[in-house]
Amino acid sequence: MTIWHRHAVRLLRHLRRDELGISLIELLVASAMGVVVMGAVASLVISAVREQPRISQEADNVTTAQWVLARMTRELRNGVHVKEATPSRVSFETYVRTTSCGTGTAPASSSPAIKCQVTYECTATTCSRIEAAPGVTTGTSVKIFSGINTNQVFSYGPNAAEPTYVKVTLQMPNPRGSGSLTVSDGASLRNATLAL
Repeated sequence: MTIWHRHAVRLLRHLRRDELGISLIELLVASAMGVVVMGAVASLVISAVREQPRISQEADNVTTAQWVLARMTRELRNGVHVKEATPSRVSFETYVRTTSCGTGTAPASSSPAIKCQVTYECTATTCSRIEAAPGVTTGTSVKIFSGINTNQVFSYGPNAAEPTYVKVTLQMPNPRGSGSLTVSDGASLRNATLAL
């Protein structure tokens, strides 16, 4: 046996003693810990998948409420005179882009907006819009938003008797439980001073 060969044998024996490996108990403990970690990850993924429809519905409700609010305030800014002012109903003369009041038919782009009576009315669950001839507050009601939880939507400044500012607040149930989701905006009737 050569020196080199003896040295290699000693080295292999030394390496074998250092490479004892893992015992069955260590393997079982590591496996159990892996199962616990994977169970926690799976639980989080399942919870996120279950919550996603509710989160999407909440986002859709808020987006729709913001769109409705923008439409209401745009029409209010073009308003001339408020005829009815209650917490659940507002009726005002404004300029709209239709061929005639209540038809919903868009005119040619060169045609001017016409004066109509627009009425917004909200119940405890929905808001609707009526468009009619100036001074007329009845007509075909079109639902524009549903999912609110109160009919107390409109407030007025300086007062409800002679309002020049209308605040609109849409409150929706919170899908997560307590409280409400609230979207609010307001507008001054810009054209009110022109009509006087």
